[in-house]
Amino acid sequence: MGLLDRIDNRLGDGLERMLCSHHARRLRKLGWGDVLDDSGTGWFTPHAPVREGCRVKVLVDGEQALPEMVEAIKGARSFVHLAGWHSSPDFRPTRDEAAKTLRDLLAEAAERIPVRVLLWAGPPVPAFEPTRKRARAARTEFMRDSKTQCVLDARERTLHCHHEKLLIVDDETAFVGGMDFTALEGDRHDSPKHPADRPIGWHDAVMRADGPVVADVAGHFRARWAEIAGEQLPQPRIPEPAGNSTVQFVRTIPEKTYDFAPRGEFSALDAYLRALRSAQDLVYLENQFLWSPEIAEVLIDKLRQPPHDRFRVVLVLPRKPSNGADTTRGQLGRLLEADDGNHRLLAVTLTSHDGDNKVPVYVHAKLAIIDDKWMTVGSANLNEHSLFNDTEANLVTDDAAAAKDTRLRLWSEHLQCPVSEVDGEPADVIDRLWRPYAENHEKHRLTLLPGVSRRVDRLQGPLRGLLVDG
Repeated sequence: MGLLDRIDNRLGDGLERMLCSHHARRLRKLGWGDVLDDSGTGWFTPHAPVREGCRVKVLVDGEQALPEMVEAIKGARSFVHLAGWHSSPDFRPTRDEAAKTLRDLLAEAAERIPVRVLLWAGPPVPAFEPTRKRARAARTEFMRDSKTQCVLDARERTLHCHHEKLLIVDDETAFVGGMDFTALEGDRHDSPKHPADRPIGWHDAVMRADGPVVADVAGHFRARWAEIAGEQLPQPRIPEPAGNSTVQFVRTIPEKTYDFAPRGEFSALDAYLRALRSAQDLVYLENQFLWSPEIAEVLIDKLRQPPHDRFRVVLVLPRKPSNGADTTRGQLGRLLEADDGNHRLLAVTLTSHDGDNKVPVYVHAKLAIIDDKWMTVGSANLNEHSLFNDTEANLVTDDAAAAKDTRLRLWSEHLQCPVSEVDGEPADVIDRLWRPYAENHEKHRLTLLPGVSRRVDRLQGPLRGLLVDG
């Protein structure tokens, strides 16, 4: 290793240590120090209620998620509550010829029940989307000739946002995931086939939950709505048991954002760290970003000291994320170095082939499955924005049947094979199908993602974190 490489490594290590130390000091000051100070394990964080008697269903891609959310809105009997990063009034959630716009769909529901929409107000300066001008125009259009209530939440930390995506219907059903009702920055309408007839594909996931955990999601919306809209809503009704799944609602809420959580909440980070530390056989992550040093360190430790030789880590990431590409590649470089040629780690992106057409599929899902025993779906990306500074919402379950079923459906989609062909020991399927397909990407949907060798390329994330993370 040359002198410049040694300097590069030391600089990268030093900045990441500074960021991790800053996060640890911040959480200790807020009373959340155990999240980073302890080596906690297990499938649930102690920082949020765990609800039994629930039913969960993972909806993959817009073709499955959007119509089911539309039907829930149409069938609402008591209320519809929607919270998001951005929602476009003219967005048509389905591609049916008679499909209504989101504005008209909500206005129709608002004629019989209360409909409340809570959106991020946009950044104070028009540096990125959605601008405040666009957010205000959306609010005006949602309420035009409509009983729909729409408010904008501007209580964001500097250079951060309200990123959660929630739909709650009747205190009975909640949808939590990565899907916004908008075509802004990408077309949410896509199917597992990901046809190459568009500039870019879109891969996403939403978890539908029924049963007692819905009260926790509804309570979160109620608390935010009370502070931003000034309207006190009734306490959420706890639904009757709906299934056999145990589910937990976890969040990121930065401190000093809301009076109901003055010290913030970082249960999403705790849930991820505990599950990753507990992994014994398989870590499967789909995410828009992977540059949280706290997450990366746990994965590095697992790769350096694997529980056994057949332990595997599979990462499905975008080819070119909307930001932080070099930072993600830098962390991949560290992970590949920790793997040390043992082929326990596989990092891929998705590309759609259709005759002469070849287009990237943007991985927007925020999903993780560990050992077919633990699963989370939500809005939290694996960077310090989502785990420390944006508002985020995820659902977590230890329903092994649901976790395995979801993994098999996703692997069938990505490998373009029947479920029966991917329903084997994960290590065998990864070695037999995932890696050869990724290495022969001209014929398959998978493409290997490289890690960078110069660690300075991953410094943008730590630098941003130190500059804008209070």
